[in-house]
Amino acid sequence: MKTSADPVRDYLAAVEREGSSLPADRRQELLADLAEHIEVTRTERPDVPVGEILAELGDPRTIASTALAEAGNGAGGTTPQGDADAPVRRGKVHPLVPLLMLSLSLPFTMVFSLGPDAAFDPGSVFGFLFRITGAVLLCTSVHWTAVQKTSGVLLTVVVPTTVIVTWNVISGWSAGEVQALVGNLGSLALIVGTAVWLWRARRV
Repeated sequence: MKTSADPVRDYLAAVEREGSSLPADRRQELLADLAEHIEVTRTERPDVPVGEILAELGDPRTIASTALAEAGNGAGGTTPQGDADAPVRRGKVHPLVPLLMLSLSLPFTMVFSLGPDAAFDPGSVFGFLFRITGAVLLCTSVHWTAVQKTSGVLLTVVVPTTVIVTWNVISGWSAGEVQALVGNLGSLALIVGTAVWLWRARRV
């Protein structure tokens, strides 16, 4: 008998086949959740064989049956308990929270900053905390794929921070107000644009 070189693909194909009665969008959401769950589990437990991870998820027919029951019950029905609960879980933090924290971190820094000569600059400190907390919440959210999370962190944290620090170093931390405002507004546009993209790309 021929053995598949990609058991994960075969497993997802089996779930898709067994769940053919599901609405197309719900079926794709289920497959995306399962794929992400498998990816995360393999990263966290690299020594565990992929077959064991798939066995923990359960039989594809059972997962599809559970999803069909949920679709039939609707929002007011009782959610069946089973192995499929983990990959189709819902996040405890609303997806808007990390996006708002990331978007507001720079305005908070600009409004409440006391300047580099201050002994304690609340704008920089709390803006930094907002940005880090938002990035952590984004990375631990179930509403985006790993690629979307990585892109989000790069575009909202790494790139703006690198640009601002580089700008300040080149200008000797003495850039004029107009130049500093232009740089901050450009970074803010990048952060907000990325947040809008993440909001539209989220899995609901």
